[in-house]
Amino acid sequence: MMTRSKLREHIFKALFQAEFYAKEEMPEQIALYLEELEPLSSEDEAYIGQKTSAILDRLPDIDEEIQRKASGWKTSRIGKVELTVLRLGVYELLYDPEIPTGVAIDQAVELCKTFGGDQSPAFVNGVLAKFA
Repeated sequence: MMTRSKLREHIFKALFQAEFYAKEEMPEQIALYLEELEPLSSEDEAYIGQKTSAILDRLPDIDEEIQRKASGWKTSRIGKVELTVLRLGVYELLYDPEIPTGVAIDQAVELCKTFGGDQSPAFVNGVLAKFA
């Protein structure tokens, strides 16, 4: 079993592909991504696949919420890494009762430190804090 942080990182990477593929292509892209990972337990594979799909299903609502809270920022102007992290974080805050608010925000900030630019952690923390 992978740690929750590692699972979240894989969900982020799978979700990031949504910026480059049509919605109809995403189930296949997620499947391809999962195939390329080190051998996964069936539980981990199911968790990553299901959570990524659940986020993609709610993307219009999530993006609307981001636009509402990220005052002055259209989602089209937010960097792809930051937008993907925000989508994951907002999903966890609004639709995943298993994830405590503080954990969702902290993990989003950690993803930004790994994959984003210097300003990413502060920006994402500021937006997600408005949901808390």
